[in-house]
Amino acid sequence: MKRLGFLFDGYTFGSMLKGIAVGSGLMQGQQLHSDVVKMGFCDNVYAASALLDMYAKCSRVEDADKVFKYMPEKNTVSWNALISGYAEIGNLQRCIELFMSMEMESMRVDDATFAPLLTLLCDDVFYDLTRQLHCKITKHGLQHENTVLNATITAYAECGCIEDANRVFDNADGSRDLVTWNSMLAAYLDHDLEECGFDLFLEMVRLRMEMDAYTYSSVISSCFGDAEQSLGKSLHSLVIKRGFEEVTHVSNVLISMYLKSSTQSVDDALKVFEHIDVKDYVSWNTILTGLSQVGASEIALRLFQKMHNDYLVIDHYAFAAVLRSCSDLATLQLGRQVHVSVVKSGFEGNEYVASALIVMYSKCGIIEDARTSFDASHKGSSVTWNSMIFAYAQHGQGKVALDVFDEMTKRNVKVDHVTFVAALTACSHIGLVDKGLDFLKTMETKYGVSPKMENYACAVDLLGRGGRLMEAKELIKEMPFEADVTVLKTLLGACRACGDIRFATEVADRLIELDPGDHCTYVLLSDIYGYLKRWDEKASVKRLMREKGVRKVPGWSWIELKNEVHAFNAEDYSHRDCREIYRALEELTNEIR
Repeated sequence: MKRLGFLFDGYTFGSMLKGIAVGSGLMQGQQLHSDVVKMGFCDNVYAASALLDMYAKCSRVEDADKVFKYMPEKNTVSWNALISGYAEIGNLQRCIELFMSMEMESMRVDDATFAPLLTLLCDDVFYDLTRQLHCKITKHGLQHENTVLNATITAYAECGCIEDANRVFDNADGSRDLVTWNSMLAAYLDHDLEECGFDLFLEMVRLRMEMDAYTYSSVISSCFGDAEQSLGKSLHSLVIKRGFEEVTHVSNVLISMYLKSSTQSVDDALKVFEHIDVKDYVSWNTILTGLSQVGASEIALRLFQKMHNDYLVIDHYAFAAVLRSCSDLATLQLGRQVHVSVVKSGFEGNEYVASALIVMYSKCGIIEDARTSFDASHKGSSVTWNSMIFAYAQHGQGKVALDVFDEMTKRNVKVDHVTFVAALTACSHIGLVDKGLDFLKTMETKYGVSPKMENYACAVDLLGRGGRLMEAKELIKEMPFEADVTVLKTLLGACRACGDIRFATEVADRLIELDPGDHCTYVLLSDIYGYLKRWDEKASVKRLMREKGVRKVPGWSWIELKNEVHAFNAEDYSHRDCREIYRALEELTNEIR
């Protein structure tokens, strides 16, 4: 246009700057800024507003503010662009200052004024401010504008007031779009109100709404555990029917759902993974993390090897997941190779990778290398400290573990409930019962950490190992919540240590009532009867297992040979070389004799 001699005006510059802002083309924007100045359009409100919007969207909000400062005439678009720019970098104070200035100058506000402000109100301390803005929104008649409506629902939910979010949603009948429904759905699910979330989703289905990938991924992400497994599979069918199985994000959530639902759903997760055409790093991290968490570590290692062979980018999440798998299988040689890759990739200092390295070396029996990994980490949060305390505790070095705890508190590293699980475990391993109980009592008063179920379970184990079963019973009665399966199993183990078969039977009955399909309860009770040589009762437990269709899950062992992990259990004939293996085992047995 310049070459052909066309005349520019404020609208020409405004249109070009809008295009540049969308593409974040800062250099081109700065060149146009120079042309705006040269041609005398700095005073043009349309061109100047587009200019400051361009700077804001290119993350140069200070430059946007300078343009704004020298504008002789400002309109609502100018103010909104600057508020949006500061909202993008999270500067709530400056956003509020600009909003108050708008009001003082009697500038007209609209939905684009309030929406950026509301996105910054993401904590319960902002509840009063959210209400004040909501009142102003209503005063200006903007409560049914979709951008403001949706942002208000999210703001109330983020402030912890789901009732207000629900009230806004209910009052918006007739003004809701898909984002409104998705916002309310996310609010319910973020507050662990899965039943309300599922009901809302079913209402969307009943209304025949055209749902998007976000809707499905939100509701699928809340389907975990055996109770929701059938619902998760139904949603998977619906995803396929609606054509969203090709969306990578939805497939990633399906993988996570299957691996969280049950150890029996590994094959379903793998099928979803294999059918993803474009796997992103989240796809790989989700499958690796999920497999390591459900104990399918051999498969996780094979997939990691494929990642490595295909020269895919491996990040700290993938390294942490594969190191957990190495820990499960105690594959020291492979773990060391992964450690070399970690160092080459620059992730040795990452707290999650360092934590996984500590656990891996600890489980492989090399506590010195675990300590070396700990020393090389950044140690800025509790993650690596907790792992190191656990490692020393599990190696029977309880005193060293407590020394690490003391060092952690001296450095003012923020402790959490996991820190105290580790500290209590250390006390349990070296018989410091009173010291452990003191940790439990002072968690909240001295360290500001509320005890959780795991902490009480550790304390019960501590008392059981110390032969103080009556105190363990009293502690469970004094807990601020109902004892779960973990606490009761720990108590059952304490009954065995103390030889209290009558109470053990009561606890076992309660456990069977809570989870009749868990083989661990029956096995533990059977072992107690066997320990006390009460063979008739031991046989009756086995009969009860048969009647209820409960089978003992066999234990597995692993051996690492030439970077390949072989898994087997008792009397296992599944390996292709089983005859040679048993022949060698027989020869070794004869030599031992």
